[in-house]
Amino acid sequence: MTTAIWQLSEAELLAESAVVSHQIQLLEARRIALVAEIDTRVSREKLGFPGPAGWLTSTTLLSPSKATKIVALARGLKNFPDIADAVNAGVMSVDHAALILTFAETPPKNLPQKGQDIARKAMIAAATGPDARTGRIREAITNLNDRFGGKKPPPEDTDRNEFFASKTLNGRLVLKGDFDAITGEKLLTALSPLTEPRPAADGDETPKTGDDRSPAKRRADAFGHILDQYLASSDRPIEGGERPHLNLHISLRDLADLRDSADADDIADDETTRAAAESDTEAGDPVDINTGSPIIDDAPTEPDNGSGSGSGSDRRATDRGAYRDLFGDGTTVGWLPWMGPLSRNTSRQLACDCLLTAIVMDETGSPINLARTARTVTAKQRKALIARDHGCAFPGCGKPAAWTEGHHIRHWGDGGPTDMNNLVLLCGFHHRLLHHSDWEVFIGTDNHPWFVPPATVDPYRQPRPSHARAGPHIA
Repeated sequence: MTTAIWQLSEAELLAESAVVSHQIQLLEARRIALVAEIDTRVSREKLGFPGPAGWLTSTTLLSPSKATKIVALARGLKNFPDIADAVNAGVMSVDHAALILTFAETPPKNLPQKGQDIARKAMIAAATGPDARTGRIREAITNLNDRFGGKKPPPEDTDRNEFFASKTLNGRLVLKGDFDAITGEKLLTALSPLTEPRPAADGDETPKTGDDRSPAKRRADAFGHILDQYLASSDRPIEGGERPHLNLHISLRDLADLRDSADADDIADDETTRAAAESDTEAGDPVDINTGSPIIDDAPTEPDNGSGSGSGSDRRATDRGAYRDLFGDGTTVGWLPWMGPLSRNTSRQLACDCLLTAIVMDETGSPINLARTARTVTAKQRKALIARDHGCAFPGCGKPAAWTEGHHIRHWGDGGPTDMNNLVLLCGFHHRLLHHSDWEVFIGTDNHPWFVPPATVDPYRQPRPSHARAGPHIA
């Protein structure tokens, strides 16, 4: 019987912590080996994803970045058994293994093979045991890159350029970049005129004596201004059938407060007015609006099931309603396709200066069917699909809407219409998977996509909700 932690002596606490830590290292190594075997033996159809990383993210608590790192290790360690041996023995951390593996896979251009082997052996020794320090390993890699990295000095080597954009758990975006001198000069030149201290006006509209913003805040504001200018220009590539633009989904009733602070003309264009008139909707009815080609989506209400107030079905409906009040469908607050939830106040601020497109939604949060048009999805239909599916609808995927295509559930060639109840947003991989495997998709009674796995994945072939619908609100 395991002794309760509070009953352990100080010496036992220290000893068991060390043992558990070693076991975790061994389990990490075991998971990497399992993923390597999955990568080799399990088909994409059974995974439902292009590789093990997507499957890991959708079935475990791993983040996409952590899952990708594990897959990279699983693939890379096959070619470097000396690094793999240290990991499997539990004497080297996974992070240190990843660092050394990156060096081994992309060594300095002019470092001979014998030198690569000697350097890798030295790094493994430095990364082994409790005394291992990441700084020492990085120092060795930097030294070797500087001495053997090629003819171009580091400031001029564009092959070393990197730009990371990581979304945090609290909905912010953290950027990290490493650029060559010329790219860096371009960026600093673009930022320079926008980062000068600019005294703002106070409440009396008299100039302040200085700019209270820190240099870092001024650079951040300037970067945002550059993005605004780019998105406002016409010289942009096409993505998802449209030029890149900021999309915001929010319900009309959540924008109602705008009437207290802005003229009605500021929040409704002719298209919005026409759609509202044609659907005979009122201010509280579910309507989806689109900001500057951006979309604004409705929060669905729980349908009346006609049962008495004390019935079990009514209580279940209340429970589902409570879930939706808390979790929603990306509609009870503002929602951005890339970044996710946005507060109502900031959503209203965006909506004050945008173009709005109304999309009438039903009680389940699905756009009311648009008439059949051409073979391809129209711009208005695509906006409605984004409002419903948010991105790739395949369970566990959710790739951004900009990377998706409209898929005909019943093929156009077989008489399938280009209607909302015959369309679903899918990324390129899952679009091909639906065409070339036994995965199936249909529109359920809730007017949202449901996916049926092949028998090789689930012998019972239980339908699975779309990625945007998975969660407590459909329990």
